[in-house]
Amino acid sequence: MIVTTAGRTNERMIAKAKKIALELQIPYIPRQKRSITAIQQYTSEPVLVVGKERLEIHFPHKQEPIFFHPNSASFRAKRILKGESEPFLQATKLQKGMTFLDCTLGLAADSIIASLVVGQEGKVVGIEGNAHIAYLTKQGLRHWDSDVVELNEAMRRICVHHADFRAFLAQCDDKSYDVVYLDPMFEVSIEESDGIKGLKQVALYTNVTKEDIEQAKRVARQRVVLKDHWLSSRFHQFDFSVYRRKTAKFHFGTIELS
Repeated sequence: MIVTTAGRTNERMIAKAKKIALELQIPYIPRQKRSITAIQQYTSEPVLVVGKERLEIHFPHKQEPIFFHPNSASFRAKRILKGESEPFLQATKLQKGMTFLDCTLGLAADSIIASLVVGQEGKVVGIEGNAHIAYLTKQGLRHWDSDVVELNEAMRRICVHHADFRAFLAQCDDKSYDVVYLDPMFEVSIEESDGIKGLKQVALYTNVTKEDIEQAKRVARQRVVLKDHWLSSRFHQFDFSVYRRKTAKFHFGTIELS
């Protein structure tokens, strides 16, 4: 990956881009009023663009840049703070002080909600297999500033690891997390919001195996939760109890362990 700045740049953004390049040990390239397309003509690497408000990753031959945004977590958090519940919480049964392992972090929308609910007494760990997405999400969680203090605090508490979730699960102790969560790329595609569309282009389409579920069951104290398309074969294949919702495009399945 290489780093540059947005088209309309300033000294602060240039300094930030150079700092990121040093941190990641990757090249910094001055923007010099060139388009991203023009820069990509000279490299096959993804381009990390440092803007005034956010970081974006532009991948070669990809139309949609990827950027961090809480997306649905923002309005979901506001509803939860008003005392409302939602399907994710009904399936995970998260409470204050619990521990939550997200094996497929992505842009962390569900982990943000998990962190909000378990609070500072609990713990949320997110695993992301793509190094670029892991960095983008980690920085976004650290620096995004919303108008909801509790949401900001929830994002800051999430611990992000760039790792293969199978390798991570394998080194976890037995019953080391209350809930182990899996949200693999759906077997059937559905339309997503603008902030997530680009993610599909670079997400890891790792299939979930019986061995993965057995490892998740070993690591989880209370339950394993799977989020998947309503037509997915995985629920039946791995014996999940499904929370079915008539109009929803995806369901949650659980395996209760205690």
